Amino acid sequence: MTVETSSELLGYPRDARLLIVNCDDFGMYPAINAAVIESIEEGIATSCSLMVPCPAAAQAMELLARRPHVPFGIHLTLVCEMPRIRWGPMAARERVPSLLDAAGDVFSPTPAGREALLSRARIEDVEREFRAQIDAVAEKGLAPTHLDFHCLADGGRHDILELTAALAGEYGLAVRVWLDRGRRVMRGRGLPVTDNDFLDSYSLDIDGKAGRYVQLLRDLPAGLNEWAVHPGLGTPESQAVDDGWTVRRTDYEFLTSPQARAVLREEDITVIDYRSVQRVWTRRTPPSQLPHSAF
Repeated sequence: MTVETSSELLGYPRDARLLIVNCDDFGMYPAINAAVIESIEEGIATSCSLMVPCPAAAQAMELLARRPHVPFGIHLTLVCEMPRIRWGPMAARERVPSLLDAAGDVFSPTPAGREALLSRARIEDVEREFRAQIDAVAEKGLAPTHLDFHCLADGGRHDILELTAALAGEYGLAVRVWLDRGRRVMRGRGLPVTDNDFLDSYSLDIDGKAGRYVQLLRDLPAGLNEWAVHPGLGTPESQAVDDGWTVRRTDYEFLTSPQARAVLREEDITVIDYRSVQRVWTRRTPPSQLPHSAF
C-alpha cells in the first residue's frame, strides 16, 4: 500500500514540489524584524516564527497586527544564545524553576546547556512556559498558524514534542516536525510534516551561499519541503550583538533577490505557508485535555 505524501494530504498531486520558506527568530531584535517582513512581502519567504520572550517581540507583534496577511507561528523558546541580548521566561521564574540554571537564567543552547536543560526540565514547567508564550500572542488578538522550536529540534525530547502536539490540538495549530522519529509518529496519525530533509540555513556555508540555494531549488524533490531561514539586515547594531549576523545578511540577500523568484518559476515550485498545514492538523487533531495539565 502506498503511503500518502504530505503534499497529497494537503491536496496537491504526489509529484508536486512544495516549499515552505519560514523565517525563524522574528522578534529577536529590530534588524531581524525588518528583514523578515521584507523577505515575506518582497521576497520568496512565506511565513515567520515569533520569539515571544525576546526584546523586540512587542515590535514584531505590532508589525503583525498591521499585516494580517503575514502568516506566523510561535518559535517556542526555552534557551538564550545571545550574551548581549538577554531574555528570560514569559512565566514567572518561580513557576518554572526547572527551566533555569543555577543563576536563575534560561540555559544556553550549547551542547552542555541543552543537555542540562533537557535533563532537568519538568514537563509541567515546559507546559506552563509554552502556554505563557502562546497566550501572550493571543492576548494581542493575533492568530498564529503553528508551533515550532528555537534551537531544540522537535523540542529536544519526545515528551516535549507530544506536549506541543497536544497544545496544537487545543489551540488549533500545526507543529513543525522534522526529525525522523517525530515524522514517523505524526505521519502515522495522518498529519502532514515535511516529506524530505529539513533545511536549517545555519547549516550552509556563507561563501557561495546564493549558488547553493539555487542548486537546492533546482534539486528540490517532490513532496513537502521546508526551509528554516534566518534573515537579518546585518546593520552595525546587529554586528555588535550577534555573531551570526553574516548568516542572516546572506539569507536576506538571497530571499529578496530577483534570482530566487526566477528559479522558483523556472522549476515550477509551489511555495506555501503553514495555513494549509494548519487546516489539516486542525481537522485531524481534535482538542483534548492534557492529562498532566497544571492549569
